[in-house]
Amino acid sequence: MKILLLEDNKRLNETIVKRLEAKGFDVHSFTDGQMAFEQIDEGFSCYVLDINVPSFDGIELLKKIREYNVDTPIIIISSTVELDVIRNSYKYGCNDYIKKPFFIDELEIKIEKLCHIDKDMIEITKECKFYFKDSLLENDGKKEHLSRKERILLNLLLSQKGKVVPFSAIQTIVWEGNVASIDSIRSLVRRIRKKLPGDFIETVVDVGYLFKK
Repeated sequence: MKILLLEDNKRLNETIVKRLEAKGFDVHSFTDGQMAFEQIDEGFSCYVLDINVPSFDGIELLKKIREYNVDTPIIIISSTVELDVIRNSYKYGCNDYIKKPFFIDELEIKIEKLCHIDKDMIEITKECKFYFKDSLLENDGKKEHLSRKERILLNLLLSQKGKVVPFSAIQTIVWEGNVASIDSIRSLVRRIRKKLPGDFIETVVDVGYLFKK
């Protein structure tokens, strides 16, 4: 699914892109409103727009999109608390509004809901299944809930199965750009390993981890 992201905070932009790409979305990101405006008719399935961005603000872009496209979901993300701005976002056709700061999970859930993406399940083995949205690992009929970080990391490793996921990517995606020590990452991996039915997660010394095929 193809998503247009307009967010001028580069760190937040990169974090959102990495999280959504880890879910399999094709994300085209912009930090400048004019550049995003030039691409709005390129067949996107969802738009995620910040309001206060250079050149062409998110509300104006929202209005332009709705001039020719009334159905594609549009999510506004903004730190503003001004009621008139929020009211105008809905008035001009946004489907949802997320107040900054927010967890990227919240954005994922809204995208999946608005775009009618079915509940996802990853089969690790015939007996072991991972339900991302429910944060649930089912092994031989036994169900175990995962913590938020466990869920995000397991999904990241599975989405890159057979490939090394470096520590930097884990920090950016699981800790959403915040600082995380190597010990914290190792501790999280140990917890996930204990919940899996086999030795699936391999340590790549001084680099990161990979989920074996």
